[in-house]
Amino acid sequence: HRDLHSFPTRRSSDLPMFTYPQALARALRTNPGRPFVTFIDDRTGERVELSLTTYANWIAKASGLLTDEYGLERGQRIRIELPPHWLGTIFVGAALNVGLELTEGPADVVVIGPDEVAPVAGAVTLACSLLPLGVRFREGVPSGVHDVGEEIWGQPDAFTPWDPPQPGDPATAWDQHSQETVLAAAARFPTDGSRLLSEANPASPPGLASVCIPLMTNGSLVLVTGATPERLEAIAASEIGRAHV
Repeated sequence: HRDLHSFPTRRSSDLPMFTYPQALARALRTNPGRPFVTFIDDRTGERVELSLTTYANWIAKASGLLTDEYGLERGQRIRIELPPHWLGTIFVGAALNVGLELTEGPADVVVIGPDEVAPVAGAVTLACSLLPLGVRFREGVPSGVHDVGEEIWGQPDAFTPWDPPQPGDPATAWDQHSQETVLAAAARFPTDGSRLLSEANPASPPGLASVCIPLMTNGSLVLVTGATPERLEAIAASEIGRAHV
């Protein structure tokens, strides 16, 4: 798919002015049971489907982990170094939910895994095994690294930030866009209710669109990894029908 800022524009008066938690709350009020994230790893056969409600529960848990457990605050920076995976969509959403700025550079918290797991100097280091169901590492993690699969399950399924992000707060360090401009760009996607097929890492600059567009357009994401071009076409036909790629 294209990046967030290349879709046909609407008049500025037509674009909603939201922060991420406001956009998520609106989506939950309108269509909470819809499919929201479908993750397909064509190499392993893994398939994970999250409804919007389940996705929001994971966002709440990850938000609590970041703020209540590790003390991250609005305005600090997060770097997500996961390969394309459904947990990447969770940490992107949680970061925006609590007002962290996504970055590819130095950060206050770094999310890594599943390989080469080691503490990152000067940052809270969270590691994801990427095993099915988001479970912990089988062999444990080194000192200075927090195992997401072990620690996230104790967090509640609901989260209300005590210092919620504001529309003008920075969302992405790589292009210095705010929460408001990132979500307004996502709302420009021309077709409501569509399923969006993507191979882009949701934690990367081009992949951020795949998380934000479905939220703002009553749609859903089909995130695919490990597929050949032929398999990608087959997945598009079976999962999406009228695909936006």
